[in-house]
Amino acid sequence: MIKTFIAAILCLGLYFNSHAQDIIQTKQYPKNFFRYPLDLPPSTAGSFGELRPNHFHSGLDFKTNGRTGYPVHAAYDGYVSRLRVQFGGFGNAIYITHPNGFTTVYGHIERFSPELEKLVRDQQYLQQSFEIDFNLLPLQVQYCKDDVIAWSGNAGASEGPHLHFEIRDTETEQTINPQLFGLTIPDKIPPTLGMICIYHLGDGPFSEKTPRQFMAVAGAAGHYHLTKPQVINVSGETGFGITATDMNSTSFNHNGIYSIELKLDGATVYTFAAERFAFDQTHAINAYIDYPTFLKSHHFIQKCFILPGSKISLYPQSINRGVINFNDNAAHDVEYVVKDIAGNTSSLKIKVKSSPAKPADPASIVNTNNTRFHYDKQNEFSNDKIKVIIPPGNLYDDLDFTYATLPEKPGAFSVIHRIHNRFTPINDHYELWIKPDNTIGKYMGKAVIVSTDGACEGGTYVDGYIKADARTFGDFYIKLDTVPPVIHPLDIKNGSNMAKLKRITLKIGDNLSGIKSYTGKIDGKWVLMEWDFKTKVLSYKFDNTIAPGKHQFDLTVTDNKDNTSQFNASFFK
Repeated sequence: MIKTFIAAILCLGLYFNSHAQDIIQTKQYPKNFFRYPLDLPPSTAGSFGELRPNHFHSGLDFKTNGRTGYPVHAAYDGYVSRLRVQFGGFGNAIYITHPNGFTTVYGHIERFSPELEKLVRDQQYLQQSFEIDFNLLPLQVQYCKDDVIAWSGNAGASEGPHLHFEIRDTETEQTINPQLFGLTIPDKIPPTLGMICIYHLGDGPFSEKTPRQFMAVAGAAGHYHLTKPQVINVSGETGFGITATDMNSTSFNHNGIYSIELKLDGATVYTFAAERFAFDQTHAINAYIDYPTFLKSHHFIQKCFILPGSKISLYPQSINRGVINFNDNAAHDVEYVVKDIAGNTSSLKIKVKSSPAKPADPASIVNTNNTRFHYDKQNEFSNDKIKVIIPPGNLYDDLDFTYATLPEKPGAFSVIHRIHNRFTPINDHYELWIKPDNTIGKYMGKAVIVSTDGACEGGTYVDGYIKADARTFGDFYIKLDTVPPVIHPLDIKNGSNMAKLKRITLKIGDNLSGIKSYTGKIDGKWVLMEWDFKTKVLSYKFDNTIAPGKHQFDLTVTDNKDNTSQFNASFFK
């Protein structure tokens, strides 16, 4: 079998296009169009395709010297096709569509250019919403390359001042590595390798129970070896994994690598390359990494084999999904080749000794407590208290599904339902239906499904059940949300003199289902209240429509189970 495997590799031939630095890519991209979006020397805090919790990073994070307010330039001629303001995420973002088939995205900006600022404010007042997301007509706002479109900031779910920058394929909306367009970052440092893992896959699905061998790695300057050199015994279906990070020459940040190749006896059997991906694939990072190990240790082990249900374009090549069947009683060379996008390379070679897999004991295969779910089908489980419905495409591999119940917690309205376990990732969501106790009575409309980890999945009453779209497996039960949101005024109370203040500020929060909406009014008219993701401060900035004199401020905050709180105060301006 191993000889057939190698023959298939050799027949594959040269699959990739590559440039002078031997970077793996499936397409070539124009390098004479786009400019850097900032006038600063290019330095990044985050790389394209970098591993983040539950997603691949979708662009480059350009550093801004730890502060905000740098001019952001249009990277090329085009028109503003979309403007967005959101509580988290990019915060404030601009999308510019260019005539060359690509769209650039600028996120976490502090403020828009004056003409875009007016469009955004008009839309917020029209929709009476702080969060907006709207498209513009092609001739409505056009920019030339170098024009200032905004100023850099720290808005949304940003961990510090920077500019998030993307280049997307306009037609497919796939995001593409900007460095492939010539927007390179100085880099002479090869990737750093941390540890490897050997996965003895056998005949079953990949799971937290898959036997693993972790081995430490040592080395420098691109040349690595096992800390304890040895010949590793392998048998049957086997996978490999590795931890790797990268640095460039402009920053001390540890970022993501660009590509990994796994070679068997000198021939490539698996390739990962951070070239481009679609946003509906980004959660498949949990199929790419060893997800159970990440939850246990927070190590990003990058698996060099592909789970059968993982559909992402970051795997440009593989033979048998990178899974190798060792069964020929021979020694083999396995090599990891890890590169950054500048072509700096680190490698690690190991020796393995292959032997035929022992036939599985039939008694060990049968497990009457498990239900086999299939990654490419709709899967359902139900009894008189619960229903689980998993649409196709939400599992990355077949699954020996397990279910159990645990005793009811005080204040709960159901027993705890153990839905498999947290070590199996879900690509999007599945339907979770739980039947409440009879004691819930008239409070069905306030019921939500929560996990024992404290997360609220929401819930609606349907046909005697509370139904929610859950995004993880775990332990769930029903709880009531009858507590309204909390409003803490910071600088206003009834009768306050606000003449010297620029803003009204308050903090809002909710203990369970989360805030659904808020509405601020002054003298009965809707006003724009901006909600900051990091501080959770809700604020209104006074403008020239507020004349001197006495005014009435009213704030209404509603959570996702329609519990409502109000704050009212008169003030003088």
